[in-house]
Amino acid sequence: MLDPFDLAFVQRGLVEVLVLSVGAGLLGTWIVLRGMAFFTHAVAAASFPGLVLAAGLGFAAPLGAAGVAAVFAAGVGRLSARQRSGYDSQTAIVLVGALALGIILASDVFHSGSGVENQLFGSLLVVGTRDILVAGGLSLLAVLATLSAGPRWLAAGFDRESADAMGLRSSAGDLLLLGMVAFAAVASLTAIGSLLAAALLVVPAATARLWTRRLGSWQASSVLLTAAEGTAGLWLSVEANIPPGAAIAVLAGAIFLLAALARALPRARRRPLAAVAAALVALALAGCGASAGSSGGGVAVVATTTQIGDFVRAVGGHDVSLHQILQPNTDPHEYEPRPKDVTATAGAKLVFVNGDNLDRWMSKVVDEAGGRPRVVDLGQATVARFPGESSGPEASRFDPHWWHDPRNAQSAVRGIRDALVRADPGHRADYQANAARYLTRLATLDAGVQRCFAAVPAGQRKLVTSHDAFNYFARRYGVQVVGAIIPSQTTQAQPSAGDIAALSDQVRRERVKAIFLESSINPKLAQGVARQTGVIGNLTLYGDTLGPAGSAGATYLTMETHNADAMVRGFTGGRAGCSIPGL
Repeated sequence: MLDPFDLAFVQRGLVEVLVLSVGAGLLGTWIVLRGMAFFTHAVAAASFPGLVLAAGLGFAAPLGAAGVAAVFAAGVGRLSARQRSGYDSQTAIVLVGALALGIILASDVFHSGSGVENQLFGSLLVVGTRDILVAGGLSLLAVLATLSAGPRWLAAGFDRESADAMGLRSSAGDLLLLGMVAFAAVASLTAIGSLLAAALLVVPAATARLWTRRLGSWQASSVLLTAAEGTAGLWLSVEANIPPGAAIAVLAGAIFLLAALARALPRARRRPLAAVAAALVALALAGCGASAGSSGGGVAVVATTTQIGDFVRAVGGHDVSLHQILQPNTDPHEYEPRPKDVTATAGAKLVFVNGDNLDRWMSKVVDEAGGRPRVVDLGQATVARFPGESSGPEASRFDPHWWHDPRNAQSAVRGIRDALVRADPGHRADYQANAARYLTRLATLDAGVQRCFAAVPAGQRKLVTSHDAFNYFARRYGVQVVGAIIPSQTTQAQPSAGDIAALSDQVRRERVKAIFLESSINPKLAQGVARQTGVIGNLTLYGDTLGPAGSAGATYLTMETHNADAMVRGFTGGRAGCSIPGL
């Protein structure tokens, strides 16, 4: 049952939880006592613009988050000091400004989420030494601050007006508490993410408060409960293969509800409730303990994206044991590591990545997993580049979706073949034969799509999609990219009202006949623009990901055939389609 704690990355996560629990538990009591739960959640969420800046400018994410958190705390503290009231209204005002700034930076300045989602949701599975040191620094400062400023915080928490009258409440003391909470939110980024920070900083302390009134016992109980919930949530995430942040948050919430229910019941009825809770825990343990392990047989390979996974299956066949991280219709821009992903990476011999920042999160998974796989960046093997690019790796600022040109898919297949031959020379002949057959099918696909588009007048090949993911496809087959609903290479960006208005005008001016939806993106905005401009709005493309089994986009070959058919139908108003025999 305790096998997960034998894994190196779980052990590091456990150390992070235990170290962080001291600071989180102590500060949690002050947060609950002073009514700062909303501020705690807000300061964590408000780190968004700092994360975007850090990712966009290339410096450490905690520094960006810490800078914004400090400004946020100072802003709330100054507004609250002027009004001598609670923090809620001032927090809401500053939070709105911070989130708006983050959206503008992500959409209009950097045109990318820039891996920010990793910090928004966090993961105990990929913590490093720096994260543990930050957690240790928080806990040390929390202890020192509690010893030095605790009496003033306590007085202000029980009777604000009396504390003011006696001079026990000061703006400096309040600002210190706000700053410590902001630091705690930043320290929790890697462990649980900014959106779930309250699960460590608020919920355990609120739960302990239900059963104790003495400050000392409350603080000790909060620290122990934070550590216990973090440890149990980490274990549960590995056993159930779910994100650790979510596991901890759900577990903490469930324990709070049970504690509140038990507190409200008469003493005689608490024992049956405890028995039911114990039975549910035992059932959960039994179910998790029966989870299946990883499949064996063949050289162990990890592929990040659905397209690369399909290429590896085509080349490796039964000689490869493949773990594919992203699943069909999963946006690669919104990835949070699962325990099985890290475990598979730790035991892999080869890791194939897309490169060009599409799966930049994989570098941290590889670094923290504890294994020594060879990482093959297939984006560096692309042969079709944009005008003005020099030789070398494809420049990610243009488009990381290189697979939409079948010539690049062929280069990737050759790279996979060569890597597999090097890692498993005993099956060289199989890999070479499989690759040769698949390369022939890719050539058939390329020639077939060219024939289909050659039958469509060049002036009608005008493409508008949900987001800007088809530049390679468009350049290969002579399609004009008019625009995209999300004018960015990543789905993390957001269009402005001006962007939508300008695109609508351009659709009318260019006499575009269709706006194409994407399978992994919410279609409502694109459908709205289609209705507004009177064009076709019910054709779907596969942009970032393959579709599920049985769908038109279940494999790379069927995906690109489907995309070609949908585009031809849209360009011709439904009068023609595209079919490619021989695939």
